[in-house]
Amino acid sequence: DPAAVYANNGTPGPHTPGRARRGTEFLLCVFCALQFPSPKSFQPNGASEEALRCKIKELKEKDLALDQEIAQLLSEGYSLEELDKHISLLHEYNEIKDAGQMLLGKLAVIRGVTTKQLYPEYDLELSD
Repeated sequence: DPAAVYANNGTPGPHTPGRARRGTEFLLCVFCALQFPSPKSFQPNGASEEALRCKIKELKEKDLALDQEIAQLLSEGYSLEELDKHISLLHEYNEIKDAGQMLLGKLAVIRGVTTKQLYPEYDLELSD
């Protein structure tokens, strides 16, 4: 909703996909979004040329912003290999945690208690 974007000073909110727009680019995109459809938009192939130009410009801005964010992260020492390693470790952690939860559940059934009641016995926090 273009009005929601405008109300947020160009900052995307929960209902406004995309990134923040500034100045005339933002106003141009809001104007594009608010325009009445041209007769061409009623043709079988869809959107007007102006709306397509606006969308292309928006996508190019988003691409540039993502490139800048990637460059910043790389300059801060982050790497794709490190990210892959962290993702792999998170998967392993989640699998181990799931197995532990399953074992606690089975033990709770055997003892006739809830898993919550077992947490203090094993020095576990409810947030674990």
